[in-house]
Amino acid sequence: MQTAWFYEEHGPKEVLKLGDFPIPYPLQNQLLVQVCAAALNPIDFKLRCKPLVSTDYPVVPGCDMAGIVVGKGDRVTRFEVGDEVYGNIQNFNAEGEFKKLGTLAQFIVVEENLVAMKPKNISFEEAASLPVAVQTAVEGFKTAGFKEGQTIFVVGGAGGVGSLVVQLAKQLYRASLVAATTSTAKVEFVKTLGADKVVDYTKTRYEEVMEKYDLVYDTIGESKNSYVLAKDGAPVIDVTWPPSNPRALHSGLKVSGEILENLRPCLESGKLKAVIDPVGPLHLCNVIKAFEYLETGRARGKVVISHFSLPYLTSELCHCINGFCNSKLALQKSVI
Repeated sequence: MQTAWFYEEHGPKEVLKLGDFPIPYPLQNQLLVQVCAAALNPIDFKLRCKPLVSTDYPVVPGCDMAGIVVGKGDRVTRFEVGDEVYGNIQNFNAEGEFKKLGTLAQFIVVEENLVAMKPKNISFEEAASLPVAVQTAVEGFKTAGFKEGQTIFVVGGAGGVGSLVVQLAKQLYRASLVAATTSTAKVEFVKTLGADKVVDYTKTRYEEVMEKYDLVYDTIGESKNSYVLAKDGAPVIDVTWPPSNPRALHSGLKVSGEILENLRPCLESGKLKAVIDPVGPLHLCNVIKAFEYLETGRARGKVVISHFSLPYLTSELCHCINGFCNSKLALQKSVI
C-alpha cells in the first residue's frame, strides 16, 4: 500500500482524506513512477466539487507530476527504470480515460507518450509545475495561429498559465510587444517574465487601454470584457469553458509528452522558467491548505506539493520493483 489523498464523495476540500491506497501495476504501455513532486490545477478542485465526468470512488486528484521511473510495461521503449520524468498523466484528449489514481499519491502509472524526460537543470518541483499549464499555453498560440512579430495582450499574466504565456510569447513566439494584466503587488514580477507593458487591473479598466493587439489571450475567463483590446478581426483566446464572450475561441488542452520534449531547449537554456508560488512547495500533509489557497485565485504561478515522505529510490531498488511488476503482469496474463 501507499499513502495518497482521495475522496469518496464530491464536495468541498474537506471531503479529502489522507490514507492508504493500493500501489498500481503498469500495463504494457505504462510507466510506474515514484512521485517526487506534484502541482495543483483548478481542474482538480472543479472535478472534486462537481462530477464533470462519470467516475467510481475513491478518486485521487491530480494531473501534474515529476518523479522517478520504478517500473514499466513490456511495450515501453522510450524510458528506462531510474529515469527522471515529468508530465500530465490525465489524458484529456481521450474520452473515458480519466484516471482514478491522480498524482497526489506516492506512486502512479502513466502512458509513456504522456511524459518526457525531466531536464537536468530543473528540480522535481519546478518540473511538476509545468505540464498542464505549459500544454494549455502552447495550445492557445496554435489555436490563434500566432505569428512572429505580432502583438499580444495576456489577461492574468501572473497566474499558472499566464506566467508561461508571457514567457513563451517573448522567448519562443517572438512577439513584438507583450502586455499583460495583474494586481498591484505583482506588476514588477510580471515585468521580470518579459512583459513590455503591465496593466494594473485594480487601477485601469480594459476600455482605458488605448492600444489594440493581434491576440488577446485570456487565461482567467474575462473575455466578456477583455475582447475590446483586440484589433478588428483579431482572435481572442479564452482557456476557460465556456468562454464568457461568444466571439472568443476556446483553447482546449492537448496532452502530450512531445510538447514537453519540444520545450526542452527553452528550459535548459533558462529562456523558459517554471513559476512556483512563494507559499510552496507545500508538504504532502498540507494538501487541504494548498487547495484552500489555490481556490482563492490569488496564486502567483503554480501551487506545488513536495515531500512525499519517501526517500528517492536507489537504482537497484527500482529494478527490484520493476521485476516484481513484470512478475505480477505475467501472472495476470497467465490467469487470463
